[in-house]
Amino acid sequence: MARPILDTILSPTSIAIVGASKDPHKRGFRSIQKLLEDGYAGTILPVNPKETEILGLTCYPDLSACPVAADLALICTPAKTVPQVLAQCGRVGVKGAVVLAGGFSETGASGRQMEIELVQAAKSANVRVIGPNTSGIFNTHCACNLVGFADLKPGHIGLLSQSGNMALALVTEAQAGGQIGLSTYVGVGNESDLQFHEYLDYFEQDPHTRVVIAYIEGLKNGRAFLSALDRVGRQKPVVVYKSGRSSAGKRSALSHTGALAGDFAVSAGVLSQAGAILVRRSDDILPVAETLSMLAPPKSRRVAVLADGGGHATITTDNLVEQGLELAHLEQKTHDALAAILPASASLANPVDVAGGTDADPSVFAACARILLEDANVDALLVTGLYGGYALRFSETLRDVEITTSHALADLCFSLGKPVLVHSLYAYLTGSARPAALTVLREHGIPVLGSVERTVRCLAALADFGEVRARPLQRTASAPPLPAIQSLIDGVRADGRTLVLEHEGRAMLSAVGIAMPPVYLAGTGDQALAAFHALASPVAMKVVSPDVVHKTEAGGVRLGVRDDAGVERAFSAILSSSRQKFPGADIRGVLVTPMVDAPGGMEVVVGVVHDPSYGPVLMFGLGGILVEVLHDVVFRALPITEQDAYSMMDSIQSHAVLKGVRGAAAVDRSALAGLMLGVSRLCTAHPEITELDLNPVLAAPGGVHVLDVRIVLDGTSC
Repeated sequence: MARPILDTILSPTSIAIVGASKDPHKRGFRSIQKLLEDGYAGTILPVNPKETEILGLTCYPDLSACPVAADLALICTPAKTVPQVLAQCGRVGVKGAVVLAGGFSETGASGRQMEIELVQAAKSANVRVIGPNTSGIFNTHCACNLVGFADLKPGHIGLLSQSGNMALALVTEAQAGGQIGLSTYVGVGNESDLQFHEYLDYFEQDPHTRVVIAYIEGLKNGRAFLSALDRVGRQKPVVVYKSGRSSAGKRSALSHTGALAGDFAVSAGVLSQAGAILVRRSDDILPVAETLSMLAPPKSRRVAVLADGGGHATITTDNLVEQGLELAHLEQKTHDALAAILPASASLANPVDVAGGTDADPSVFAACARILLEDANVDALLVTGLYGGYALRFSETLRDVEITTSHALADLCFSLGKPVLVHSLYAYLTGSARPAALTVLREHGIPVLGSVERTVRCLAALADFGEVRARPLQRTASAPPLPAIQSLIDGVRADGRTLVLEHEGRAMLSAVGIAMPPVYLAGTGDQALAAFHALASPVAMKVVSPDVVHKTEAGGVRLGVRDDAGVERAFSAILSSSRQKFPGADIRGVLVTPMVDAPGGMEVVVGVVHDPSYGPVLMFGLGGILVEVLHDVVFRALPITEQDAYSMMDSIQSHAVLKGVRGAAAVDRSALAGLMLGVSRLCTAHPEITELDLNPVLAAPGGVHVLDVRIVLDGTSC
């Protein structure tokens, strides 16, 4: 059977170095030198018309002169020559090319044109391209090192990066620890041809890769990446660091949703939704990835903490709560068993503090660990304090006891199937100074870290991955259009508009099953009075005009109108103010709706905007007039599932208020989820809706009430 194209490219049996050189300072020399140094077993084909031999290898004038068609060409020539080289690759059957040169789309308009020509040449030649503007690739398991990093250790962590310096930083960090090995690295560069999601497909099948790291600055095809991530991330953890979170990434918007859809906020929401293990600190990337490569995830987020000091017990507990983990409630038999082996001063409630009970005999750690791990309420154990340093802290006679204890801790972890992580004050010691007990733990698959915060973050990542594996598959991102809604959209189009008027938007929401109150469009004062009498309650009155988007600022809203005289005054004032603020505006009338009486309700916002990379995304958060001040919103890609809807409610910073605080009743979360799912159905079935803004929505204990609707069809800038 033919090998998959990316397997052929990233695990090549033959490599052509186009632009090979005898100059030690050039990549065309260093790449050949590194392949030879590392013992690459495949065929190396230097190509340069000016040379006949380089580093003892025959050098060929062009690709057609090579005795075999290479699996991969490393193109070390200038940017302007690349299309011609790719054409040569196609003629001789080269499958893929790594284009090192910069000067393409990253440099501006002329570079973008050059990149278009590169892609056209590659497609015509049937050659897949990595880059351009890439640092290269390596595969440690076949000694294919086309980056030039020294002393690469084979391992099980794959790496994708848009930054060569970031890749160098991670490789250097791995080498400094001497413990973490990598499998395959790809510098994705400009993604001119091969893109992030295709590399995920490769890593899914790669037997040498257990975990994938992706350093992402931007995605050419975010939607395809989410789809691949949703599939691959269930089998192998994908650790993502998304840079650029300080960038506002906002656009002039017709809606609150569009204004709040900053690049990182959207990325964080949709990547988590698709199964990414997000990290927000660059120095957490490798520890998190390594932990995920070593341990299976826990069955739940319930954790036991075993400490040899109150300070670390408290700090660990604080971090567990902040990371969304849960202190397990220990069974009574666990308390009794711990009490039998620990001093009376020990704290037996989780977190467990041995209170000096291990100072003379560190093996007590293993005994306590067994008791805790055998508790049915405990699904993971975190050991924190000075474990591993007892021989240094107290007596060298404890060294062998600690080593034996480390073996026991590792055996417990894997025999009982519950992850164990160790934080130690002595984890940062290296070389001969590093305690042997910690080395034994690491060699037997137990992560050992020097920071409480990082240890908890790694444990939380394990729990996150467990939840990713258990979640339902996302729905297909397509749905047939709904006739009633299509008719409304056709009417808007026929009227030459892209802004959907509020009564039309309310009808669209109603068509997908969202409960909406009756509304009346009044073109005259008499019609407004008739609407008021029909509703028989205090009303809200709002201007209806395709030229007046922000009604409140135009003076086009009156609330709590309670009598005939008030209706007449409100109707007149709305028209007068709107015409004054927007001379010549096309005013279609005044919308009359009942005022909502929902005690205990709070204002939230539900919206949809089209992200240039990820496509349509749903926003949820605190709403009302402070929505753009508080920025307490989260995003998910459409379509969403019911689980996504509840996850969004739980992910905003103010999630506790939705559940009721200080005696207040909880909002109707089921109705709120139903609203979000209805909006998802509407915008998935009708992708021509580019913006939707429901703000405010009054979420109350007895249901949800949409107070304002704004919908924009494609053709209008956000």
